[in-house]
Amino acid sequence: MVTGQLENPPREECGVFGVWAPGEEVAKLTYYGLYALQHRGQEAAGIAVADGSQVLVFKDLGLVSQVFDEQTLAAMPGHVAIGHCRYSTTGSTTWENAQPVFRNTAAGTGLALGHNGNLVNTTELADRARAAGLLNHGESCATTDSDILGALLANGAADSSIEQ
Repeated sequence: MVTGQLENPPREECGVFGVWAPGEEVAKLTYYGLYALQHRGQEAAGIAVADGSQVLVFKDLGLVSQVFDEQTLAAMPGHVAIGHCRYSTTGSTTWENAQPVFRNTAAGTGLALGHNGNLVNTTELADRARAAGLLNHGESCATTDSDILGALLANGAADSSIEQ
């Protein structure tokens, strides 16, 4: 190890930020994290917070500073949060394609997902989600691999052994 370097330094993931901080203003912390990552995506921004009983998501098109204000952040209590600032690689620049993706689960809870990158098996996953009736075919449906992944994860949450 080189002197002065951390053994496991902090890393950033292209426009995705997460925080777990019980007792803190996690929405505001996530806002500052996204603001620092704004150069990674300038089409849309969103934050999801959870307090153990519900998941709240706020997202919109625009820069982080245009999407969020003090009043919005103050209305998002929780102990865990994820945020996303979008630079599209798939799907058009629409509100539906902004993240975090939110889906209700079969267990009656909510799931929020912030994802960056491109899935290599999107067609296969979309076919699986379509066969299970998980994809909205309406006019205003999302068109990203992130939405497909969110739908599949939310559908499988009831069968998961992971505690929620």
